[in-house]
Amino acid sequence: MSPEAERRLRRLEEELRCLVCQNQTLADSNADLAVDLRRQVESMVAAGRSDAEIKDYLVDRYGDFVLYRPRLQGNTLALWIGPFALLALGVLAWLLVQRRSARAAALRSEADATARDHARRLLDD
Repeated sequence: MSPEAERRLRRLEEELRCLVCQNQTLADSNADLAVDLRRQVESMVAAGRSDAEIKDYLVDRYGDFVLYRPRLQGNTLALWIGPFALLALGVLAWLLVQRRSARAAALRSEADATARDHARRLLDD
């Protein structure tokens, strides 16, 4: 294979997930299935298939899970939006707690001032 095809193959191996190891790319995994998939991808690169054709073939055969970075579509929307939604909920919860805490501090301060005024009146009498 040409050096360009080798680079393309390595890039594809980094973009595809090992179906056995799950948290490793094809390039990182030594599982038997990963070795077979690497050979299959290599033969498709050598045959002149495009990256999109290779990915589409593997997704058709193994599902979206084979992509290390899944595509943005209806069934993967939660993967892409979920972290941001959780972050927004966390920030909202933090703001509400801070607001409630500030209100409670203001009420305590007001109650303390009222109690001091009442004590002064009692002492002045």
